[in-house]
Amino acid sequence: MAGSLEHVAFDIETTGLAASDAVTVVGFELGLGCRVFYRGGNGTAAECEAAVSDRSGEHVRLTRCESEAELLEAMAEFVVSRLRANDVLLVAYNGETWRGGFDLPFLRTRFAAHDVQWPFHDLPYADVFPVVRDLFNTRVNGDAASDLETAYDVLCGGAHDEFDPFDDSSEAVAAFEDGRAVELVLHNVSDVLRTGALSALAQRYCSKSDFNVKSLTPTVEEYGDRP
Repeated sequence: MAGSLEHVAFDIETTGLAASDAVTVVGFELGLGCRVFYRGGNGTAAECEAAVSDRSGEHVRLTRCESEAELLEAMAEFVVSRLRANDVLLVAYNGETWRGGFDLPFLRTRFAAHDVQWPFHDLPYADVFPVVRDLFNTRVNGDAASDLETAYDVLCGGAHDEFDPFDDSSEAVAAFEDGRAVELVLHNVSDVLRTGALSALAQRYCSKSDFNVKSLTPTVEEYGDRP
């Protein structure tokens, strides 16, 4: 199943790790570029879009939002109209695994906080992180490392590192607080493209069954016919 669907990589940026923190950027990789939703920042969406596309060399389309609720609603509309209407497999890097993950649990909490409808119904999902961790050798100087940046550098050559303005993802918080939208979006785009590159690599060298595909929609059999 994983190999027969278009893999759509995504990644989020946030103000922190706590349940009360908020989403600042959500980016998706599509066939011809990236679709990114972001909050605030200096300059207009058109100015940010031009700067990000120029510095990354990628086709990037942006939507600027004034609040987290607006961002989640705009992103949800995109997911329903563009992703759920097509045969896609949503993929992330440590977005959600059986041991936890970050992106999807964080999004569920923030969607619930704003009482926004969960948009990922009927979308299959697979996490790239366990595939890379378990089926590729990413040791550097004798140490096992399977974080996104290291795995991408070792396995894919690190081309998207060239336009990432941050050495560490924690810098994204300060960038949002300072209104540095171009840098924040560039970092998100680089992470989305890293995830997409690792997903493509895993499709070349691993079995379809190695992708643990799951549904992001609870079934009636799991929870019963309850509202």
